[in-house]
Amino acid sequence: MDKNLKNKKVLLMGLGVLGGGVATARWLLEQGAALTITDIKNADALNISLEKLKSYGGKIKYVLGRHEEKDFLENEIIVLNPDIPVHNSFVEVACKASKQIKNELTLFYKFSESQNIIAITGTRGKTTTANWTYHFLKSQNSNCILLGNDPEKPFLNEIKKVKEGTIIVMEVPSYQLELVDHNNFRPHVALITNIYRDHINRHKTMEEYAGAKANIFIGQQKNDILILNRENEWTEFFLNKKPKSQVSFTSENSIFTNEEKEDFKSKWGEHNLQNLLASSLAALSVGVTPLNIKNSISTLPQIKFREEKVYDNGKIEIYNDTSATSPDATVAALERFTNTGERVILITGGTDRELDFSAWAVSIKKLLRPDQIIFLSGSATEKMKKALGWQNYKEFDSLEECVNESLKKSDEMGGKSLILFSPSSKSFEKFKNEFDRGEQFNLIIKKLLK
Repeated sequence: MDKNLKNKKVLLMGLGVLGGGVATARWLLEQGAALTITDIKNADALNISLEKLKSYGGKIKYVLGRHEEKDFLENEIIVLNPDIPVHNSFVEVACKASKQIKNELTLFYKFSESQNIIAITGTRGKTTTANWTYHFLKSQNSNCILLGNDPEKPFLNEIKKVKEGTIIVMEVPSYQLELVDHNNFRPHVALITNIYRDHINRHKTMEEYAGAKANIFIGQQKNDILILNRENEWTEFFLNKKPKSQVSFTSENSIFTNEEKEDFKSKWGEHNLQNLLASSLAALSVGVTPLNIKNSISTLPQIKFREEKVYDNGKIEIYNDTSATSPDATVAALERFTNTGERVILITGGTDRELDFSAWAVSIKKLLRPDQIIFLSGSATEKMKKALGWQNYKEFDSLEECVNESLKKSDEMGGKSLILFSPSSKSFEKFKNEFDRGEQFNLIIKKLLK
């Protein structure tokens, strides 16, 4: 694929309503592509996105409410929206016809003015690690940018901000890595925080999921750096793929004393200590000094929707952890907060994604009593209750009812308490995504606690 898309026939598969499809469409049009957009949703369902593209008039051909095989044969380049799985009959038709298959990540890498990338993936901690890596890097180098996991800032929306020499800290989910091969993505630093059971509805098996994550280092060469978590059980899987890059482990990060690590863990929790070790090692890999890293720890940013404190009146603290879309993430948050000595009320539950809640249930039983949990109804919630095996549950159909019940429970407890909204699951039965769920939670808190 060359860098000239002018008059190239391009098919964007999946417009969606979250903004990424619109950003990709705009960027392709700016490159002069002859663009067709196809989506199985009809025009009414896509109205919010279609309105944003209205100004382009007749420059876009739309095929909505269906996909047609001929579109995948007549266009030269097929660009997949992140929601479109690679294992798709129409994609297979395009592959057999030797069409170029691209996505947002591979286009960004091809057309970006800088390929100096720190790419971060994993099941848990990747957003915090990416943000903290950027924070450390920014303390020493102003020519850097943070990308990823913000639906309002798709990669191709931000590409204009990248200049020659810019260091790009990029959070990369597994679905962006599915199309990566030896030739189309080579980050200078690749970091995998950990692998836990997740996204099985998309990747079908853990091996396929981990294999997608492994693509983050598949194009690296001997002068590149791969950072792994030696304590995670899937690390051996990555090492068996014989990475060509220099491998480092987060546990070998030696800039912190044991006392400093313990002090940080007591304030932020064990999982955030691991995020600190990973992010500081990534920053060290591109020349940030240990002194700058240590001086920047006191100003580490609170990451939105990740154990984010959204209310504190001295009696009740409320944390929004809507991005905890897996059982492990909620357990990590609970372990942090149950060690503070405050009484914790957990609001949890949501949409199932073929996750296993047996280990989650074991941890819950160690950390909480039945009356400390409030469930938001959903398909995952049913699995959670079955895994716990308790007789009685507080369960509600709306998030506002859950919050009201948690405030009532806090009053009954007396003294100081902590309310943690950490769903352990996805959100699609009641919300657009976890970000919408988090915004709704914050609006409810503002409404009820003015």
